[in-house]
Amino acid sequence: MILKIIRWFEKNYNFSLIIAIIIAIMIFYVSSLSFPPETETNPLKPYLYHFGIFLIFSFFLLLYSIRDKHKNFFILSIILSILYAILDELHQSFVPFRDASISDVLTDSFGISFAVLIYLIFLVYRRNGKIQED
Repeated sequence: MILKIIRWFEKNYNFSLIIAIIIAIMIFYVSSLSFPPETETNPLKPYLYHFGIFLIFSFFLLLYSIRDKHKNFFILSIILSILYAILDELHQSFVPFRDASISDVLTDSFGISFAVLIYLIFLVYRRNGKIQED
């Protein structure tokens, strides 16, 4: 089921681009929010956010840019995702009560890497005939 959904987004790549843009706007918006200092009850929460949001962002960017035919854009999608993570942290450094963090960029990069891994697994499944082409 999930593999068929991925294939649908691959075929209808403009939807993937729209979702990637919406997520990029959401990332920018959340980075613009100012949070006063407080004690965090769950220290994993920011890391889970960074990992998850960049996983989804880069996954849809991969689906848009590669489109099953343009495999040479694979590296470009990864670079763009990491560059956006760095620019997000730079932007965040200008927001009151926020700062830039290398650990956030690394967490974002892990999310991006996981998205790449998921997409590569999908490509292997399709190449081995486990996914029926419509």
